[in-house]
Amino acid sequence: MSSLNSKFSQNISIVHPEFFFIVGLSGLQYSRYYYIFLFMIYFITVIGNSIVLLIIALERSLHSPKYIGVFNLALADIGETNALIPNMMKNFLFDSQYISYNACLANMFFVFLFSSIQSVTLVVLSYDRFIAICLPLRYHALVNNTSMFLIFLAVWAFNSSVMGLMVSLITPLSLCKSNVIQSYFCDHGPVFRLACNDNSINVNIAFLVSALYLVAPLIIIFLSYMGICLALIKITTWQGRLKALKTCFSHLFLVGIYFLPMCCSYIAALLGSLTPNARVISTSLAYVVPPMLNPIIYVLKTAEIKDIIQKVFKNKSAPIRENISK
Repeated sequence: MSSLNSKFSQNISIVHPEFFFIVGLSGLQYSRYYYIFLFMIYFITVIGNSIVLLIIALERSLHSPKYIGVFNLALADIGETNALIPNMMKNFLFDSQYISYNACLANMFFVFLFSSIQSVTLVVLSYDRFIAICLPLRYHALVNNTSMFLIFLAVWAFNSSVMGLMVSLITPLSLCKSNVIQSYFCDHGPVFRLACNDNSINVNIAFLVSALYLVAPLIIIFLSYMGICLALIKITTWQGRLKALKTCFSHLFLVGIYFLPMCCSYIAALLGSLTPNARVISTSLAYVVPPMLNPIIYVLKTAEIKDIIQKVFKNKSAPIRENISK
């Protein structure tokens, strides 16, 4: 009976603030201009990724396993940008820095979900390149539209479950230290550190999420490219090697612009070498710049998409030239 009473008293003592106050950039005179800059990035990101989605959806020649991955990446880019930047605009440009408890948890879930989808999509695309170069004769047997669709369905289900677990483990915490979140959105670490009761499970899941979506993808991508390098050595001519390697350039660019800023900001945070404002700027740029650059890289570095865009512009310019000649 006494144990039941103690459990009941523990449940009663759990404190959930009605609202959180998100700090963002503090003490900077021209911080509004930074948020306007982020809104410009948001605009470019949504337009660029929407164009990529539209091209892949409408062009039948792009209905292939590789472009199912690119479509998924563009979808995650739009999702993450919409989960992050509009809330930042509302909070910091319109002086509405308060967010309700439930809205905060929803914001946390979607930002981390879409970011994790980006990370795993880059791993799946590296798998696609690995099979294409190392096992070209078995490519269509191992990698096809159906298998790629099922892979991404499993990725969305698994990542949703992991992020749902991470967010749900916030609810047993008594967040009574403060209602001030030292970040620019409802970030997981700054929220669970507000707890007065034991948050060790939250610390552990934070390390698990970092390992699953930052460390493990980098290791898998590195190993896949090690295999690709070994396969390239077996190709006798430099022209053949370069032709095979060219198909990986766009993916390597995407890996670099996603993981490098994210790793740098994580390492700097762990070392404690960043001021709060520097952390906000570095992590926000690490989140919002890759989704903006991804469609640009695919347009510039992928011959198929570039050819389709050139054809569209040629078809549109042809009637104009005819009218001028008349």
